[in-house]
Amino acid sequence: MMDFMGLMKQAQQMQAKMAEAQLELENTEVEGEAGGGLVKVTLSAKGAMKSISIDPSLVKPDEKEILEDLILTAHMQARAKADEVMAEKMKAMTGGLQLPPGFKLPFG
Repeated sequence: MMDFMGLMKQAQQMQAKMAEAQLELENTEVEGEAGGGLVKVTLSAKGAMKSISIDPSLVKPDEKEILEDLILTAHMQARAKADEVMAEKMKAMTGGLQLPPGFKLPFG
């Protein structure tokens, strides 16, 4: 039978690995494109939008940056709402289990 200290050490090692994986996901970027590359979006692997590029042929050149900023802002707002929905669903799934502040399940 494994002793309590050994179990705690394994838990700490797993926590460190999870933190490392989360950081790696935050720093990994992926790109999606549409319209044969006319629109490109770059996200972190965790889903945070990093940038968007729209080919000038799709918009008035003097309004291109405004459109990109609006799309970026809309994505960030939607992402925040999605995070709220996920938090509510997790709360419902855990039956109101009171987790310590800052505690996150491994798939968040």
